[in-house]
Amino acid sequence: MQKHYYVYIMTNKNNTVLYTGVTNNLKVRVYEHKVGIGSTFTKRYNINKLVYYEIYENPIDAISREKQIKAGSRRNKIDLINSVNPEWMDLYSEVDLSD
Repeated sequence: MQKHYYVYIMTNKNNTVLYTGVTNNLKVRVYEHKVGIGSTFTKRYNINKLVYYEIYENPIDAISREKQIKAGSRRNKIDLINSVNPEWMDLYSEVDLSD
């Protein structure tokens, strides 16, 4: 089975704080953010809503993309989210459990 790597953006309930990360298990990592495990930043700012993600087969590509997104402006992140999720819905339930 092919291993996947994910670049993701999460926010809080008011969509005021953005967090970009990379993981090899999106379902578990987002769950950890939702319950306050692992990242003091996401816990401090109540980051609990997955609003964007991309899938990669190569970890180097995923890490490179994460760095590119993090280096971009807030406006670029907002535009990226709006391009696929204009309502800023929580995408957690659509994440494939097979990884």
